[in-house]
Amino acid sequence: MEQYIPKRRGIIIKSIDKYPDVLNVEDIQKILGIGRRQAYELVSSGEFHTVRVGRRIKVFKAVFVSWLYGNDIDYGNN
Repeated sequence: MEQYIPKRRGIIIKSIDKYPDVLNVEDIQKILGIGRRQAYELVSSGEFHTVRVGRRIKVFKAVFVSWLYGNDIDYGNN
């Protein structure tokens, strides 16, 4: 049975447990149900800490979930 995370800003999100501990932009896109451009804009916005590995952008799942639930931690964007 699939679990659901409560609504946030009108979005129903499927369980994040099935995703790896380090997310990529495609994972964030699927979790939020947004387009590719929107996902890249989000990870480039500085809303949460991201790590660039070559051309890839990675986000720790814990950091993303913290942001998703509205924690006001300023991770910056290094």
